[in-house]
Amino acid sequence: MDLSLSTRTEGDRTVVVVGGEIDVYTAPKLREQLIDLVSNGNYHLVVDMEGVDFLDSTGLGVLVGGLKRVRAHEGSLRLVCSQERILKIFRITGLTKVFPIHSSVEEALAATD
Repeated sequence: MDLSLSTRTEGDRTVVVVGGEIDVYTAPKLREQLIDLVSNGNYHLVVDMEGVDFLDSTGLGVLVGGLKRVRAHEGSLRLVCSQERILKIFRITGLTKVFPIHSSVEEALAATD
């Protein structure tokens, strides 16, 4: 399975729609996308993971790296995920305390920092 990425701007937020698998093979593609966005001044990101089928530790590392990058610019990185099997990974690793996780893009966009 491959990784699909698309981005769009919603006000002052950038929504990154991710689909497929985020693993050791595809995570660099996501890392590159997040680095590019932050380099171009997009510091408030919403990562829509509704289309993600699989997430491994490499993928988690990329998301944590993205969070560190936006925080260096006083930004935010919010996740959209309602799939139990993916949410379980965030719970097990304790990352639910690190990332704001929303059930819809609309909810993430409405949230204030």
